Amino acid sequence: MAEPRSRPPLLPLPIDPQLPAIVEGLLQGPALVIEAPPGAGKTTRVPPALLAAGVAGAGEVAVLEPRRLAARLSARRVAEELGEPLGEQVGYAVRFEEVGGPRTRLRFLTHGVLLRRLLGDAAAGRPALAGTNVVVLDEFHERSLEGDLALALLRRAQGRERPDLKLVAMSATLDGEPLARWLGAARVRSEGRRFEVQIEHAATRDERPLEQQVASAVRRLLDEEPAGDLLVFLPGAREIRRAAEALAPLAARHALAVLPLHGDQSPAEQDLAVRPGRDGRRKVILATNVAETSVTIDGVVCVVDAGLVRVASHDPWSGLPALRLSRTSRASSAQRAGRAGRTRPGRAVRLFLAFESKPCCH
Repeated sequence: MAEPRSRPPLLPLPIDPQLPAIVEGLLQGPALVIEAPPGAGKTTRVPPALLAAGVAGAGEVAVLEPRRLAARLSARRVAEELGEPLGEQVGYAVRFEEVGGPRTRLRFLTHGVLLRRLLGDAAAGRPALAGTNVVVLDEFHERSLEGDLALALLRRAQGRERPDLKLVAMSATLDGEPLARWLGAARVRSEGRRFEVQIEHAATRDERPLEQQVASAVRRLLDEEPAGDLLVFLPGAREIRRAAEALAPLAARHALAVLPLHGDQSPAEQDLAVRPGRDGRRKVILATNVAETSVTIDGVVCVVDAGLVRVASHDPWSGLPALRLSRTSRASSAQRAGRAGRTRPGRAVRLFLAFESKPCCH
């Protein structure tokens, strides 16, 4: 067994004063809805608080994350805060990868992993999620078919073979009142802490290729902001590669570390982008929407938002699934801008017109 690490002192987070109310609300009822803005600390503080207070009894707390990156990073951050190696009390399970052991009581999962467990239990005639007594649905405002299906199956299990199962839905931007009414749940709100973020929109439509727009925005921010890392949101890996090529001369001139961040990378490659740099160079992180809701990326003070995302769709002509380029929602844009205000006042440069209804670039 790995030697336990000394537990580092925890910095206070806005959600901390609400933890007693959260624990009490879940002890008294079957479900709870938590509303807290980005940066409040709900992902890393609420699940271990529920475990420590005995809400899960002798069972596990499972935390659902919308993306593999968020599951990995959240599990690692909680393990660090508990002063333990990852895979001991805290672990995670994503597609093709699982870290955990016999002592694991807090497990971060993606929706797909949980759905496979639920469907496997149903096919085998077993009670749903035996050994897991609390399920936390993190970032519930990121509505998806998998997330809604998971909640529906969990709610059905509560009404049938698992009346002891506790559910928690946590959201940064969703109005929790309708969800709380449907779940028969109490609501807990945290005002959160968010530094001021100066938001700038494009003054006119820019017809240049997206990578050139990104290079211009990064160049200006480097000239105007003397310190701090930059986080650039792009719709996919192809746009990330093109932006990296366009930024190469600027990176050489300013000694920048230009790092990609997307879901197809290995965990080691993702860690390189999100972990603090060791060589003192400023980082420019080129990310897809995987960076919207993961834990705080330390050092980011400026965000460049292309305002675009690729979403899964269906091609009626071929009958095959496809990825469609679409504008991000206002809630998603707010999430992206908030990444610049987690640790200090920041700036967000949006490469699209204010309240624009169509993509500004192709």
